[in-house]
Amino acid sequence: MNTKLKGCFLSFGLLATMLFATQSLASSQTKNVIFFHPDGFAMNHWAAVRTWVAGPDGKINWDRLPYLAPYTGHMKNALTSSSHGGATVHAYGVKVVRDSFGMDGTQEITALSGKNMSIVEEAMKAGYATALVQSGAIYEPGTASFVASTKSRGMKDEISRLVINSGVEVILAGGERWLLPKGVKGRHGEGAREDSLNLIEKAKSLGYTVVYTRDELMKVANDPKIMKVLGVFASKHTFNDNTEEKNREKNLPIYWDWAPTIAEMSEATLKILSRNPKASQKGMFIIAEEEGTDNLPNKANAMGTLEAGKRSDVAFGVFLDFVEENPDNTLLITAADSSAAAMSIYSPDPKGFKKIVKDGKTGVYGHNSDTSGEWVNVPLDGIDGANTAPFKAAADKMGKEWPFVMMGVRGDVSGGILARGIGKNADMISKLGVVDNTDIYRIMYYTLFDKWLTKRR
Repeated sequence: MNTKLKGCFLSFGLLATMLFATQSLASSQTKNVIFFHPDGFAMNHWAAVRTWVAGPDGKINWDRLPYLAPYTGHMKNALTSSSHGGATVHAYGVKVVRDSFGMDGTQEITALSGKNMSIVEEAMKAGYATALVQSGAIYEPGTASFVASTKSRGMKDEISRLVINSGVEVILAGGERWLLPKGVKGRHGEGAREDSLNLIEKAKSLGYTVVYTRDELMKVANDPKIMKVLGVFASKHTFNDNTEEKNREKNLPIYWDWAPTIAEMSEATLKILSRNPKASQKGMFIIAEEEGTDNLPNKANAMGTLEAGKRSDVAFGVFLDFVEENPDNTLLITAADSSAAAMSIYSPDPKGFKKIVKDGKTGVYGHNSDTSGEWVNVPLDGIDGANTAPFKAAADKMGKEWPFVMMGVRGDVSGGILARGIGKNADMISKLGVVDNTDIYRIMYYTLFDKWLTKRR
């Protein structure tokens, strides 16, 4: 897998108004769409990952996506999206209320296409090979809302059942506890379902090969006879979304070491789908999500945030290499629906970090920039939690390795989000100038079905 970083340079001038065709365009060429959703990651998060991985003047894989525009994610009844509401808009192309999971609140939903099905369901009906790839649990909305409709995000048992029965060829995620009945022990823990359904056995009866670890996934990815795969890589998520202090107290890692990374899941998915006859006849449609990029910053876990972002960037390398091999018929598009805790880097002059002792522990505090010039006890997140030693940036072009810490707010916020893309029709992102959350659906739909949908009022 080639994941070397390649710089992309693009000059932007004034963009003329573009008239999109509304009629269907005939095409016999297969078409592929990859929507990769690093949940909760905005420009400030990516700046931190870039600084940590490649240095403040370096470039990462995310920077190889040449077409970009600001993203607006407002809902019917809120400026800031929820994960489940935002995913529903991506899946159906219409605005819904914030508390929605494959529905408009508790009401049935009609997609922008005019059909009562999501874009993934419509793609399956049209003959595309499909995949849902998720570092979180199987019921996470970033993938599940494309095939599951429920009146509540909390209906984890029903969402899991709907995903298993969706017909998607490749399903990779965590969430084993909601696939097994209560009292039944699985590979990663005990089941929690109250209805006695064993969805692992159901998946096997539907023709899925079930795998539980990275090694098992790699094995089936290289088996040309296997076309349908269910990956179950954790009882809940493949990561532990706690503060650094809580994970340390419980002796938990950020990510489980037996679980594949989002990049490894993505590479395996491309191998499995590429040999599916549907892919050669029609094409493939992949919805992939790194959930740790949302949950970990929302737990004020700076190291986890950087690790999740780094894993996402390696996955971008996997997808970008595929686009470079298939540039004329593959779209890679990405956006987050909100900014998780708005986690950002803080790095004053190297002398602007002060070590203090509090409760017998040495910590790091930031400098107050107000007129008093006094040190203030504002906790900042370092390499092992609040008030610990700062991270060190990768060396810049002058060879300097600057220290930095991270700070944020509570919950998901709006602003600072980019839609980016490369490949077939990705130029629409820049031509639109501002990409609404409904436009993610429209661009994907145009690529899959050769029809540009006019927005409904």
